[in-house]
Amino acid sequence: MKQSIPNLADYGISPTHGFLPDALPLTRLPDPYYNKWEAIATNLQNLILSKRLRGVIDRLPVLSTIGLEHDTEWRRAYMLLTFFAHGYIWGGDTPCDRVPPSISAPLLKVCNHLEVPPVSTYAASVLWNFKPLFVDGGIDSLDNLATLVTFTGSLDESWFYLVSVAIEARGGPIIPLMLAAVEAARAGDSTTVTRCLRAFAERLDDLGELLRRMHENCDPGFFYRRIRTFLAGSKNMADAGLPHGVKWDDGSGTSEYVQYSGPSNAQSSLIQFFDIILGIEHRPTGEKRDPSSESEREGRSAVPKHNFIRDMRRYMPGPHARFLQHVGAVANIREFVESRRTTDLNLSIAYDACLAMLRAFRDIHIAIVTRYIVLPSRENRARSRSRSPVAVRKQQNLATASRNEKHKKVKGTGGTALIPFLKQARDETSEPAVEDWAKRFMTRQIRTSGQADFFLGNEEEKALGEEPLIAHGLAGTWNMDEDVGGICNY
Repeated sequence: MKQSIPNLADYGISPTHGFLPDALPLTRLPDPYYNKWEAIATNLQNLILSKRLRGVIDRLPVLSTIGLEHDTEWRRAYMLLTFFAHGYIWGGDTPCDRVPPSISAPLLKVCNHLEVPPVSTYAASVLWNFKPLFVDGGIDSLDNLATLVTFTGSLDESWFYLVSVAIEARGGPIIPLMLAAVEAARAGDSTTVTRCLRAFAERLDDLGELLRRMHENCDPGFFYRRIRTFLAGSKNMADAGLPHGVKWDDGSGTSEYVQYSGPSNAQSSLIQFFDIILGIEHRPTGEKRDPSSESEREGRSAVPKHNFIRDMRRYMPGPHARFLQHVGAVANIREFVESRRTTDLNLSIAYDACLAMLRAFRDIHIAIVTRYIVLPSRENRARSRSRSPVAVRKQQNLATASRNEKHKKVKGTGGTALIPFLKQARDETSEPAVEDWAKRFMTRQIRTSGQADFFLGNEEEKALGEEPLIAHGLAGTWNMDEDVGGICNY
């Protein structure tokens, strides 16, 4: 007996907004008991700027979670506490590897309830951190969105989060659409599957246009030097000042150091849903495709061990991660298209169009990381050469680690080889293509990467440094060679 198609309501997923909450995030916890948390949130940017946040949190009493009732309240508590924690860790001249009980004790209980780790995640910074400017307007429009909490109080930081919010909202209807396609494939309804795939491809093109808008209100230099620092996790952060990770001190006296990655777009359940539903297989970075494997022949999305994308599901809300697992058990589009490749050209073209649009989306993403991380990191290196060692080392955090390390490494939130990962993930997107011409089309090289490109810059900029640059991006480690490039982990 075949497994049932997932019911979105069982996993807290909206048919219109996808993985964004169906009920809008709260702008304030309703119970006055939590006014102290809300007061810190209101003044978070000023407390960080004046370096007084740690003192305020050290004096904060340990509040119970007993006053949190509805899911919206638990989500806001998680969002607030993780922002406080990252501000506490990274908001001084040197990072702090211990988060006091006033934050740790309630946060650990909130994380247990929501099934998320004690670290800022994509859910905290994006999914549960927005509000519409006008309630009668759509949340899939960037012009009608605002953030609830930021570290810097800047438009740049808000815009960085809100681009992802709009993408999540605009992509939400794809979820029930493609589940309907799975059901139609089971019934042998090729016409319906083709219609769903065409609609999917068109919506993916819309998402790409939203992603292209990142540069409108988010300055690359400001993102690199100010925003990215607070998004760092505790994994692979030795050179940034956290050799052991972070200790979440709950007051029990038994707390130990742990290491977690920071927020990453690889934690977007929507993007992972796209891959699963289309039968795209992602391998560990550097691992080559094995054409003889059964999963490659039949288009099944097997999950290798130590797969970074699969690991990122640990940072998703528990119900969302279980939904993806359920979808993986019923996904059949790739096999359905393959079985009709010689008899239904329209179906094959529609499927390959989805792969092409998703690959194009990842190309835009690679272009953005080059502008927001690669070029600023080179500017930082050039700038640091003209400064005294004392001035460079005065402050220790993510940005200074990128300048100070012996081998020119730029530290970020840590986790994987980012740029090779991104390019491999993009190339893997086209592998399941049915038609040979589609495979050739998606793997063609139009121009040298970075040549006269608005995002990637000019060849003169690429010549700033000749030695390989090893860096840690928003969510991973990457190697900057001429044949690679990328941003947050998709």
